Amino acid sequence: MGIKTVITKGELPLKYKEFNLIETKDGLTHSVYLLENKYVLKIVEDTTQEAILNEQKLLENLEILCVPKLLDIYKKDNNTMVFYTQMCGKSIVEPTIFHIKQIAVFLKEFHSISKNLSSSNKKIYNKKYLKNLILQTKEPLFLNYFNTIHCEFKNDGVIHGDLFCDNAKFKDDILSGVFDFIEACEGDFVFDLAVVALSWCYEKDMLNEKKVQILLDSYGLDIDIKEFKSYIKYALLYYTTTRYLNNRDYKELLKRLKNL
Repeated sequence: MGIKTVITKGELPLKYKEFNLIETKDGLTHSVYLLENKYVLKIVEDTTQEAILNEQKLLENLEILCVPKLLDIYKKDNNTMVFYTQMCGKSIVEPTIFHIKQIAVFLKEFHSISKNLSSSNKKIYNKKYLKNLILQTKEPLFLNYFNTIHCEFKNDGVIHGDLFCDNAKFKDDILSGVFDFIEACEGDFVFDLAVVALSWCYEKDMLNEKKVQILLDSYGLDIDIKEFKSYIKYALLYYTTTRYLNNRDYKELLKRLKNL
């Protein structure tokens, strides 16, 4: 999406003014800048102060994992500037089995901590929320898919919900960071894993079931792959719907949904 809220170096708080701003194309709802190779600045748009504080608290609970630290929060007009430590490495475009094993282990470790946590963030990944989104699209096809997906959602703890490849970094093929927890909320751990599958286990438009099984084994989830596919379908439908509503390219995910 790129930058929606433009700021200049002169608008930075005093302690960050020595750093040059580098625009990124990251973020769907927020504008993200790099402050050279030191910090990340997120201009938080249309998000409550409570959600930012929820993320700060969550990251503090996850400090033993490879996640960023939320350093500072500053108000800017009607938006908020949030500063994080920058994670080293780069995001993976074509994940290998080696990368999938590592992200599965990370998610398992994250869930082992987050099962004991709560969040006041809106539960944006559950069925009721998704159905309301689908009704906003007025697309019968989306509603048809929704009515054919059968999976029971639990409230297991706090989930990331958006762990696509571009929300993780690797350095020398070793996982170095997972980020963007601002919309983390209470939800279903299997759904959280299914989001990883739809991003990390596809080769073009086809699901690689060998990679899916490696994901499940590395996470330690004993589930029939047919049952797990229902969660992948749900995750695909969720992100097809949200991308449609945000005028982003949704057709690739819709094609994957049709092929599954």
